[in-house]
Amino acid sequence: MANPLTLLMPVTPGVNPAAIAAALAKYHDQIQVALTSVGTVHYARFVLLDRSSPSLQPGAGTGPFVLGVITEYDGDFNAYIQDFVAKVGAVFDALLAFTVGGKDVTPVADHISAFTDYIRKYDLSQQPGADGLYQAYPQTVQQILAAFE
Repeated sequence: MANPLTLLMPVTPGVNPAAIAAALAKYHDQIQVALTSVGTVHYARFVLLDRSSPSLQPGAGTGPFVLGVITEYDGDFNAYIQDFVAKVGAVFDALLAFTVGGKDVTPVADHISAFTDYIRKYDLSQQPGADGLYQAYPQTVQQILAAFE
């Protein structure tokens, strides 16, 4: 059974959203390889939201901005965060530099507990009233991959 992560991190005022886009582009290939190697991620996406825009689409808006990491994963939350630290810690170190309070939990490898608390704080999937994730199938990533080998 997959679990949701809807991490919406407030961006520090004054940060240029183009810098965030450039960092995401720089790390794109590393993120792809790392998430594949974790072996529990069904889907993952990064989004930049502009709270000053009615559609939340960045563009002509002025912010404040929110950086989202939205994933569905198999297994335990704490194990998933450990995988994040091990596989994409450097990416999170770079991205957290743009977020409110992010510098306090970097490098994430040295602040695993604080990083986990930070994620819990900004994970809308873990908030009261968040009732989980609809899932059309009960298989894990590994079961799905094995079925198509």
